[in-house]
Amino acid sequence: MIKQATWRKSTYSGGEGGQCVELATLDDYVCIRDSKDPQLGHLTVGREVLRSLVGRIKAGDLNL
Repeated sequence: MIKQATWRKSTYSGGEGGQCVELATLDDYVCIRDSKDPQLGHLTVGREVLRSLVGRIKAGDLNL
């Protein structure tokens, strides 16, 4: 199933080759991988889990 996924990179990444991730959506899941080393595999999380994580990061709720 993941082989048919369409991977996309953020438009904020630019063309300089910075530290980027790629995302692919599959039904209720989001797959995340390193754009520099996609052969290393990917992380799959539920959409709601990712939405919650991004919200907490934006709100400053996590000590990152």
